[in-house]
Amino acid sequence: MNNRMYLKMKALPENVGFIRNVIAAFCVSTDPSVETLNDVKTAISEAVTNCIVHGYKKTEGDVSIEAELIETKLYIKISDNGTGIKNVEKAMEDFFTTDVEEERSGLGFTIMKTYMDTLQVESKLGAGTTVLMTKELIHADR
Repeated sequence: MNNRMYLKMKALPENVGFIRNVIAAFCVSTDPSVETLNDVKTAISEAVTNCIVHGYKKTEGDVSIEAELIETKLYIKISDNGTGIKNVEKAMEDFFTTDVEEERSGLGFTIMKTYMDTLQVESKLGAGTTVLMTKELIHADR
């Protein structure tokens, strides 16, 4: 089965849970394991939270989410039009954070990499950031 969805919401902390649950509901048709759904939800939470905290630095903006299912593979694109990332390679290092005042752990991208099969980050200063992730929802050993 192939399916696609689009969602655009305000970049607000109270929307993170809703977004992660919408994506999980979108994936249910493939009958993934609870563990796989939790992996996806965790990665989505990290990506959307990054948009809110780092992309918009708590100012107003939108988060755009695109999800596509091709057979049992999930493709996710999460974008903001915020400040962008100065050095993507550095930002993807474990424990790196630019938000030391709020004592951020610097593990957002690490968590996304851990729970998803692929992670790609594209960013332009002053124009925003896009996170692309994939996850195979059903594995042959099931």
